[in-house]
Amino acid sequence: MTDADQLATATGPRLADVGWRLGAGADDLADALTSFLGGLARPPRLLGLGEPTHLAEELPLLRNRVFEQLVEHAGYRSIALESDCLAALTVDDYVAGGPGELDEVVAAGFSHGWGAAPSNRELVVWMRRWNAAHDPEDRLRFTGFDGPLEIATAASPRAALLGAHAFLAAHVDPALLPADAATIERLVGADDRWDRPEAMMDAARSIGADPEVVELRLIADDLLGLFVSQLPELVAAASARAVDRAHLHARTAAGLLRYHATMAVDSPRRMSRLSGRRDAMMADNLAALVEAESDRGPTLVYAHNTHLKREISTMQLDWGPFTEKMLWWGAGAITATRLGEDYAFVTMTVGSGPERGLGAPAPGTVEGELAALGEGPVLVDARRFAAALRASSRRPVAREDTTTDRGYFGFDPQHLGSVQGIVHVERIGPMIPSPY
Repeated sequence: MTDADQLATATGPRLADVGWRLGAGADDLADALTSFLGGLARPPRLLGLGEPTHLAEELPLLRNRVFEQLVEHAGYRSIALESDCLAALTVDDYVAGGPGELDEVVAAGFSHGWGAAPSNRELVVWMRRWNAAHDPEDRLRFTGFDGPLEIATAASPRAALLGAHAFLAAHVDPALLPADAATIERLVGADDRWDRPEAMMDAARSIGADPEVVELRLIADDLLGLFVSQLPELVAAASARAVDRAHLHARTAAGLLRYHATMAVDSPRRMSRLSGRRDAMMADNLAALVEAESDRGPTLVYAHNTHLKREISTMQLDWGPFTEKMLWWGAGAITATRLGEDYAFVTMTVGSGPERGLGAPAPGTVEGELAALGEGPVLVDARRFAAALRASSRRPVAREDTTTDRGYFGFDPQHLGSVQGIVHVERIGPMIPSPY
């Protein structure tokens, strides 16, 4: 063994060999991202940036810096967040220069209560400012790719069904429609019968198997089918943006009704099935977004790592008397299957979060090896990082320390071969307030 080999074994990977420090300056971040993207097999059409937990402002604030540089230096023109896809249309209109007050827009345009996050408000303000200063062809697009779902509820399909129906009624022969708007309104009934928290854990409390819901599922399926059979007519009669939005309503209606139907089934894999339904909706929204943006530029998608990674997602759920070892394919796994190398995934990791009961990472964990690279945040090329670990005879193990943050997941070293990059942040603060 040479002296250099002995030194590598003793010290582990060096940042100069595996990645870049993400300094405070925009130029440092731009150079790091340019170098990282240049090292990929080909520029991705969709770049995933995943966070290991929610409600840690350090992470989406860094996301904002990353998106700004991707827009300015890599031609990105859209961003997708883990938020209600229909509500996000309000934000997209606003960043395009539409009317409204910021407080009202973010309150209505984000689900999960995330409109209150300073990082999300900052993102919306920056996108609106960019759009005001650039030509329409360079307009930035804001999207949500989640369904109208919360932790314990699923929304009424009324808005999604009527949005799709109204567009189709205006552009196709009425005789082709499966029902009129009045029939849809009657079958949907009162919205408060849909979003029942008790139905999340008790199939008997769900309306998903009611005859009216079964009929609505058939109507939603027929509306979605009309978008395919009448697509040439629709594209000729309306703008691409209008067709895209109406199709989004139709997909969401069908997805929501599938979700409600699944809630009505008593199964030992209840939450796995519901999570699979949710991520399937997410994946379909990402596929539509990539296609719609194909002639404008790549898209950045930001969400929890469980939704963006290539491997199957797992979680141990202990919710009152309900317990389940959840196992489901996330949107990232589905998207990677569809797009191949056109999808690239960068996972974020964190060192410590004292206010969340998360201490410093132990040596020998992936987070510990990343912390040893020096003060962060840092971006590493996962392939080079894994090679450097092997060269230094290091075999990192999974993090085993505990935290009061139930939404936090450490990085599994078995996944090093399936991510393109890792962004490591040394420390996160307490959770920001959230109603969920």
